[in-house]
Amino acid sequence: MEEDPINETLERVKDREFGPWLAQACILVVDDEPGMRNFLVKTLGPRCKLIEEAGSTAEASYKLVDQHFDVVILDNIMPDQHGLDWLADQRATGFFADVILMTAYADLDTAINAVRVGVVDFLLKPFRSNQLLNSIARCIDRIRLQREIDVLQHQLNFPAYQGFLRNNFIGNSPATEKVREMIARVAPIPTSVLLTGPSGTGKEVAARSLHSLSNRADKLFVPINCGAIPADIIESELFGHLKGAFSGANRTREGLFMHAQGGTIFLDEIADMPFQLQSKLLRVLEDRRVRPVGAEREIPFDARFIFATNANLERRVEEGQFRADLFFRINVVHIQLPALKDRGNDVLQLASLFMSEVAQQVGMPAIEIDEHVRSYLLRYDWPGNIRELRNFIERAVILGCFPEEAERAVAPVVENGGQSLAEIEKRHILTILREVGGDREEAARRLRVSRKTIDRKCASWNV
Repeated sequence: MEEDPINETLERVKDREFGPWLAQACILVVDDEPGMRNFLVKTLGPRCKLIEEAGSTAEASYKLVDQHFDVVILDNIMPDQHGLDWLADQRATGFFADVILMTAYADLDTAINAVRVGVVDFLLKPFRSNQLLNSIARCIDRIRLQREIDVLQHQLNFPAYQGFLRNNFIGNSPATEKVREMIARVAPIPTSVLLTGPSGTGKEVAARSLHSLSNRADKLFVPINCGAIPADIIESELFGHLKGAFSGANRTREGLFMHAQGGTIFLDEIADMPFQLQSKLLRVLEDRRVRPVGAEREIPFDARFIFATNANLERRVEEGQFRADLFFRINVVHIQLPALKDRGNDVLQLASLFMSEVAQQVGMPAIEIDEHVRSYLLRYDWPGNIRELRNFIERAVILGCFPEEAERAVAPVVENGGQSLAEIEKRHILTILREVGGDREEAARRLRVSRKTIDRKCASWNV
């Protein structure tokens, strides 16, 4: 009598152990025996995101058309077609999901054939629910780890894409606050987002913030630089391919799009995507299906897209280098990232952050950012934006000092220094404008002049 409460407690503990994995899983059960299907559905239904059942391989094929499944639990001996024969047919047309084979016959030939067609685990009938849960948990764990490894390997293969800042969007300037508010507003919505702005303004950081604030944060964020992947392999990288689809395709491979199943895809430098591939991307965005290279089937697919570019896409469309229909499809929500020179005192916060990070990474002491350097940081235009700032800080840490022009920088409002009064006035007003992130109302308050004066001065300088 005392064993039942203990067993129930153990079951609850195991449910908590498997819960994070199973709660996200979509599972298909394929078995001709109603009793077995009923047992599996009752066991998995309360624990999974989605559980579907099929009484035949024909019904299973039909269900695969409309729904992506993470794991398929497949019986081998069925009246219409053996499970392994059906799986071999599915693999040949582009089926990537993990499959767990149920069988009452554990002979060597069955095991060999199962491995050949990509079965990842076996359940020998009869089996207990714990064995089933363990097997599924291992599959989901393996899928996630493999996808994470592939994404990291992709970034290693294309080092030009390495990010320079993984933190949240840093800064308190009006320009930064505007971007941060837009990110917070858009993040929960699954619609596509287009990030624009000069190179080095933190578009990947904004994309990661969108992902982390969305309901997809527990899934993968897959960054892809369209300009860094050679044109002859980009389709295979994005969509995946079957074995033998082209020269060098020695194995079937799931693409980066499918790695982001349920998560977020960040397509940087979207303007550099080959023109012939843009129509396929448009098809993915409209139909939410992916066709691997060499495959006969399209795979149901769900991910949020974030695009980024420093190019003028409207001009690219006019020049015939970018599809107009794709531009209108991705330009749903547009967020313009400001240049660093327009973010005021944000440059000081970023410099302090980079100083701590770089000093820790290279194992060298941090350098004090004194008033002279702070003045230089605020006055310099930073044409390379945040990326240039980080390189500036890293160079200083390695050399043990800042450049001479930064060490000797002074505030721009004291003495003439050979300049006219008008030049001094212009430099001072522009410095104050940078400090307040371009907010002319705040600049006028600090300078104790009217807003109209600031507007008139800026108009005369074409600012």
